Amino acid sequence: MSHTSEIIYLGELRTEARHVKSSQKIITDAPTDNNGKGAAFSPTDLLATSLGSCMLTIMGIVAERNNIPLKNAKVRVTKVMGTEPRRVTEIHVEFTFSDTYSDKEKKLLENAARTCPAAYSLHPDIKQEVAFLYTPATS
Repeated sequence: MSHTSEIIYLGELRTEARHVKSSQKIITDAPTDNNGKGAAFSPTDLLATSLGSCMLTIMGIVAERNNIPLKNAKVRVTKVMGTEPRRVTEIHVEFTFSDTYSDKEKKLLENAARTCPAAYSLHPDIKQEVAFLYTPATS
């Protein structure tokens, strides 16, 4: 099995992760409330962000399959940390859509989001709050 990524410790609580297949890089930094500078995504920020990104990606697959417009869909992710042990306890994901959808299209998109691989991969103790806001643009 080939590696997905390689990570190097840069010092000062920073890492550089490189995606093996594409060579794209991500820098992480410890958050300010955990002795870091907060100058980049923290590892737990990436965990929470991965959920929103995965949901939107799977929605994109379903949208393309069903000729549903999705181009300007946006996601806001909020991570909630707990203590003892320090861990992510909640991830809030809020979708905003500017296109108009039928009830059937909404159901397809929402089901795609809720059944993405990242959602299924998170421990069930991590509360996933997902909201879908449909605010079509007016002319």
